[in-house]
Amino acid sequence: MKSYTELFERARSASRTLALLDAGTTDRVLRAVADRIGPLTEHILNRNALDLELMDPEDPRYDRLKLTPERLQGIAEDIRNVAALPSPLGLTLDEKTRPNGMTIAKVSVPFGVVGIIYEARPNVGFDCFSLCFKSGNAVILKGGTDARHSNEAIAGLIRSVLETEGVCPDAVQLLPADHAATAEMLGATEYIDLVIPRGSQRLIRFVRENARVPVIETGAGICHTYFDRAGDKVKGAMIVNNAKTRRVSVCNALDCLLIHRERLDDLPLICNILADSNVIVYADPEAYEALRCRYPAPLLKEATPESFGTEFLAYKMAVRTVGSLDEATEHIARYSSKHSEAIVSEDPAACDEFVRRVDAACVYCNVSTAFTDGAQFGLGAEIGISTQKLHARGPMGLRELTSYKYVVHGDGQIRC
Repeated sequence: MKSYTELFERARSASRTLALLDAGTTDRVLRAVADRIGPLTEHILNRNALDLELMDPEDPRYDRLKLTPERLQGIAEDIRNVAALPSPLGLTLDEKTRPNGMTIAKVSVPFGVVGIIYEARPNVGFDCFSLCFKSGNAVILKGGTDARHSNEAIAGLIRSVLETEGVCPDAVQLLPADHAATAEMLGATEYIDLVIPRGSQRLIRFVRENARVPVIETGAGICHTYFDRAGDKVKGAMIVNNAKTRRVSVCNALDCLLIHRERLDDLPLICNILADSNVIVYADPEAYEALRCRYPAPLLKEATPESFGTEFLAYKMAVRTVGSLDEATEHIARYSSKHSEAIVSEDPAACDEFVRRVDAACVYCNVSTAFTDGAQFGLGAEIGISTQKLHARGPMGLRELTSYKYVVHGDGQIRC
């Protein structure tokens, strides 16, 4: 089996040089990468087309895999946004002076080398590079076979710009798209400080169960919106439609609408816009009766137990009727992946209670779950949406890609 130790060593060596770069150099390089995307758009799209040819357009991952001129333009703008953000490094997070006169400062520093394992999401290469580079980390990218040509084009662009700008190109490494490389990466404790998986529940579970390197999980999104008895039906319709149909293949897309029993008469209005996008609704018995003859019959299905707790990643949505906020939050506690959950209600007390009870990385009141995104949170971009609670939670930006060290100054103090 081929060993990737030399590649890991080069990434580790490059990480030490990144920590010494000044902010001006870092930002200049990021802007140069963003500027290079435009002239190479046709090349990237041609390589992306080779990957798309091998995937069924009906596959939920197809939309994630697909790059367009508009998406590449958006990626370039996100990189420029990252460049414009303040550096997360060298910040004094806490400082104190002890009775003996020595000062202790808690200062932000890079992790060192960050490994990213991802599937059919070529944009991840750009996003993760920009955030890791800005935070002083070398990055090792491990994409899947579905996006091999796209990933190679993107990594090649980045490494070329680094070399042109006088920065060690080994700060970005792309591993081959095979399982052997994944296994070696997950065991490279001497070289890699942190691994972040981005993809399906199956991928995340595999990384969690097999990694010796520390892992931050960016979990799957099983997202709910609860329409409360005091919900505004016009707001609710717009929020549900946006959360479900804006982009169905992303982790913040809505999977299940919970509706208070007293508001079932408004369910057809709330769901009406969804029909324009041919959204299939899997409704429980009460919701089914409320929608029967008022929602297109070919798009209305009876819910099964499997309809709940499913991340559809498609134009599909479950609907369940509940009798109270208590019942809604109990359903969420059972089925949620702790990603993004929302309530639609004009009752401030209900909103406050929902926020207090729901355990998720992002909890929304009268807002679409589609906003769970690093750029929308003002982070420039994101390395992923963390659904765990250790170190980072929610959209992970620059500060979440740093650790810290204690710096102690004195004047000859010794301990008795």
